Amino acid sequence: MFTTKIFIKKNKIGNFLKNVREHYIRDDISCGFPECENCLPVPTNLSTSHMNDCKLIDGNHYLILDTNVILNQMDVIEETVFGNVIILHTVLNEVKHRSLPIFKRLVNIIENPSRHFYVFTNDHHKDTYLIQKENELVNDYNDRSIRKSCSWYQTHLPFKKFVFLTEDAGNKRIALEEDITSLSVKDYVQNLKDHHLLEDKLAKTFINYAAGKDIYPPHMAVTELLGKIKTGKLYQGTFRASRENYLEGYVTVDGLNDPVIVQGREGLNRAVDGDIVAVELFKEEDWTSPTELVIEDEGQVEEIIDDLVEKEKEIKMAQKNKDEIKPTGKVVGVIRRKWRQYCGILEGGVESVYQLFVPSNRSIPKIRIETRQAEFLKTQKLIVTIDSWPQSSRYPHGHFVRSLGKIGDQDTENEVVLLEHDVPHSQFSEEVLNCLPKLPWIITDEDVKKRVDLRDVIICSVDPPGCTDIDDALHCREIGDGKLEVGVHIADVSHFIRPGTAIDLEAASRATTVYLVNKRIDMVPELLSSNLCSLRGGEERFAFSCIWEMDQNANILNTRFHKSIIQSKRAMTYEEAQVMIDDKSKNDALANGLRGLNRLAKILKSRRLEKGALVLASPEVKILMDSETMEPLDVEVKKLFETNSMVEEFMLLANISVAEKILTDFPDCAMLRRHPTPPSTNFDPLVKAGKHLGFDIQIDTGKHLAESLNNAVSSTNPYLNTMLRILATRCMLQAVYFPSGTLQKEEFYHYGLAVPLYTHFTSPIRRYADIIVHRLLAVSCAADSTYPDLLDKQKSSQLCQNLNYRNRMAQYAGRASVAFNTHLFFKGKIQDDEGYVLFVRKNALQILLPKYGLECPLYLSTKDGKSVFTYDEDEQTQSAGDVVFHAFDPVIVRVCLDSKNIQHEKFVLQLVKPYIEEFSVKPLKEINDLNTETESSQGEKRSVENEGKSRKKQKKKNK
Repeated sequence: MFTTKIFIKKNKIGNFLKNVREHYIRDDISCGFPECENCLPVPTNLSTSHMNDCKLIDGNHYLILDTNVILNQMDVIEETVFGNVIILHTVLNEVKHRSLPIFKRLVNIIENPSRHFYVFTNDHHKDTYLIQKENELVNDYNDRSIRKSCSWYQTHLPFKKFVFLTEDAGNKRIALEEDITSLSVKDYVQNLKDHHLLEDKLAKTFINYAAGKDIYPPHMAVTELLGKIKTGKLYQGTFRASRENYLEGYVTVDGLNDPVIVQGREGLNRAVDGDIVAVELFKEEDWTSPTELVIEDEGQVEEIIDDLVEKEKEIKMAQKNKDEIKPTGKVVGVIRRKWRQYCGILEGGVESVYQLFVPSNRSIPKIRIETRQAEFLKTQKLIVTIDSWPQSSRYPHGHFVRSLGKIGDQDTENEVVLLEHDVPHSQFSEEVLNCLPKLPWIITDEDVKKRVDLRDVIICSVDPPGCTDIDDALHCREIGDGKLEVGVHIADVSHFIRPGTAIDLEAASRATTVYLVNKRIDMVPELLSSNLCSLRGGEERFAFSCIWEMDQNANILNTRFHKSIIQSKRAMTYEEAQVMIDDKSKNDALANGLRGLNRLAKILKSRRLEKGALVLASPEVKILMDSETMEPLDVEVKKLFETNSMVEEFMLLANISVAEKILTDFPDCAMLRRHPTPPSTNFDPLVKAGKHLGFDIQIDTGKHLAESLNNAVSSTNPYLNTMLRILATRCMLQAVYFPSGTLQKEEFYHYGLAVPLYTHFTSPIRRYADIIVHRLLAVSCAADSTYPDLLDKQKSSQLCQNLNYRNRMAQYAGRASVAFNTHLFFKGKIQDDEGYVLFVRKNALQILLPKYGLECPLYLSTKDGKSVFTYDEDEQTQSAGDVVFHAFDPVIVRVCLDSKNIQHEKFVLQLVKPYIEEFSVKPLKEINDLNTETESSQGEKRSVENEGKSRKKQKKKNK
């Protein structure tokens, strides 16, 4: 039989439509218990062998969960002690509607037979289906349906015990009135065996914080926020927290040229990095500039805000820079939280059930959690999630989810990096592995007929040492009349990964290979990445070739693309290729081909730079690892050869050539890559730094910027130009993928490369974007057929969003892995190294240590906490007596890890040269404790230096 449901919906043009749906009611739906004589037997995971044991319930029992229990307490439900659980279909649908990630986690539990979960379709069962009352709210109707099912189970199987778990006090009260055994999750968990371990995982949403004194202003209701946003009284945007000052952040708002600065408790008002917030803009006369202060949160677990108030006063007292006044406002409400699980550690030093969790991501505030296993957890890297952030609490409140492993353990730290940057890193599923070709794999005669056979051409690959995923190779040979044939050959990954297959969907989700210091997270299984698609020396492989006919001056006379079969004659490192080029005694075809490529590459690079392509810089380092212990042995700056540039030039040229081809044939759906022109305000730090150094940095065009950077050189500071280029890199916007049909042609421009058109074609083993480009190019060359999703502009746009996100996270993960291993290298060491002042702050110097790629703040304070330095905002200097610090000045600093907080991976810097007797860097005591012998020997050195300075001062006085 069936009944009908009537829905009234309003369409886009304002008309009301009446929808009538048939709702089928059945009498053959089973309760899920095999021993039930009244229901048809069905497959079920409910078991008599699993025993739920709660002190409040006499004997074994079965659990029925409310929707809010699943939404709020999934971390507890995932524990194996929860078994024989009945999930009502009403609850399942509501969870799916309200949180898709939680729904997926729930489905994984339901599908696991060992967990003994059963889904009961209560909304179609003749005895449990209820008709919604007139004017009854959906939540009330769902609660009534859930209670009806609980009552039905109790009467249907009176010889079994059922317990209804809910976090809704009202629903629990009504259930008890209806004689339904009902408990809160907290009460149930606290009466389980080993409840202390489970209690840590309880979301603390049920705690009442109203009794405390309010620290933050109240948030407006979402309906009020949305109304004021529509009328223009408020602005909606994404909140981003400062990594240098925990009392400052900004809100990026569509329609405003500059982000809105928010400062202090009232300004931030409990916003967490990534939240979608509503911000109220102050009057223009109340706008301020970003603070130059570097402020770290040193608060305690207790709700004490004295230090916070003092820091706020410091910010208010900071002089406004009239040239840098920006829109300023305050967060008045949160529209959508972007909370997730965070990796980090316990701060330690607090003997209490309340502990402060310090996230690895410095943009996230500390989180207050409750735990009775603090002593153990202080040695572990943890995952914690935020539950709430009341007005009366200095910090958000959360709960412990799970431990990742011991602090400092290599595998643990890798796991932290991957989780913190949302990198998919699970093992490839059986479904994905089944898509791989069977071994032994051979090239057949049929394959040869479909491709251009280039196995006789002298082709080689040039890559970093230890590279196993070789996806590009090159060749250069003379073809008569003074002409040259130059080819770039790229692994034909798209041959093995067909559209819509499991391996294709997995690669699209991962989007990119992620490189950590001692680990690689492949986008595709190893059989492809390191074997069948890797262009290894001496192996026959499928490739996609881009071949140019050039004259001796690197002018392109003709371009062709085709799928091919190649056999790389040798796989070389950059250094090996450079040695071969430089060795004049080698005159074979391979050596001459490399020399030809190197000569042409220099011409191509010169032309690019003339057009305004930027040569930027970043402090890239490599970690030398012990092959047995996997401990870092040394940290050094990556060494570059001419061959690095040689390979780069031809990869760039191939990407440009392919972009032109696919855009011609697919004007609406070609996957391209653009680098937006940065707004002029982005260059303010660079222009200001150049001005103080006497250089005029022109930013009106990329060409003028490139010329300005080329001219900004110093005979006394050879690293100055590199630091300016590092600073310029930080002014840039992110390069992104996009489908050609979504933007105007003038927006396709790649600012950094100074080219009107660009794409990614040369790394399909490690980038999914390249696979899409290969598919487009294959259709253009009639080497393959198209498919609907390839030409769907909307789906391509959604794909690009994921590619851009995954690419950004992969970069961050790689940097975080290098940073951790650099910290590990310094463990137990004290070293004096040359650094440079990258930025001058109001209370600190931002020091760059090029040798290690490290950037750390050096706080300017004396032993009593007061600074002897005077900050000059106009001149961007810090001075004390004869010592004056400018941006990019060289300094000698002592580097070590904070011995008390080594698990925080926090560096302590101490100034060695120039040195002032009354000046020290906090916390100096930790440095002394770490190695008193080294400190003593350095003390003698300081005495000599100070004596020399005293003599110089005396001579000046005498004069």
